[in-house]
This record gives sequence, C-alpha cells and structure tokens, in this order.
Amino acid sequence: MKELSQSAYVKRTQKDYSLSFKLQIVKEIEAGRLEIKECTKKYGIQSHSTVLIWLRKYGSFDWDNQIPNSMQKTPEQRIMELEAEVKLLEKQKALLEREAYIADKKVIFFDMMINIAESEYQIDIRKNSAAVQSITSAEQKKKL
Repeated sequence: MKELSQSAYVKRTQKDYSLSFKLQIVKEIEAGRLEIKECTKKYGIQSHSTVLIWLRKYGSFDWDNQIPNSMQKTPEQRIMELEAEVKLLEKQKALLEREAYIADKKVIFFDMMINIAESEYQIDIRKNSAAVQSITSAEQKKKL
C-alpha cells in the first residue's frame, strides 16, 4: 500500500524548477510553439496556474491587460542579449570578409585573363571611357 501512495502524487513547489527551465517554458509559449496546457503535459507541470505565474513574472506580455509588457530588462539580461548580438555580428562580419576576399581574388583573376586575351589576340576587350558630350547634346537631354 505504501508504494501506491508514494508514486501517485508528489507536490512540487516553485523551488523545484530552475530559472532556466522557467524561462524556457515562457519562451516557448510566447513564441507560439506550445500552449500552456501542452507545456503542463509535456514537462509534467502539475498546474497551468504555475505556468501563468511564470508568464506574468518572466514574460514580455502583460497577461492581465493583454498588452505587451513595458517592464525594463535587468542589466544582466541586456548584457546577455548584447553579447549574443555581438557574437552574431562577428560571425556575419567574418562571412562578409571571406566573401570580399573571394571577390577580390576573382577580380584579379578576371583582370589577368583579360590582359592575356588582349596580348594574345591583339584586341581591345575593355571599354574605353565615355567621350565628353558636346554642349548641344547635353542641352537636348535636359529638354527631354
């Protein structure tokens, strides 16, 4: 008889859940991936009110008034967001630098190919710079 009563129901408190777990649940709900009822079943949370408390405490939405929460983020949260943004920007910068390096090499290669073709076939491949327009043609373009 003792075995049945012990495994049937274990009451949990807010201290049983880590802050990162709570934030993960809030993030999933606010992103629209799960609903409150689905979260309680998936993660074994005993009550939907527990999740509602987390949403009110850690979420970015005012569940009472149904408007976005204008609560300021803590400095630690802001620092973490900025650090993540810096890492993302550094990755983007490295990718763009690599692409620019490849583009520069292509320009050098194509320039060499044009030089070789011009010397081999004695033809001008590059366009000449545009001639200076006469005053009358410039005036005609202004009228159009």
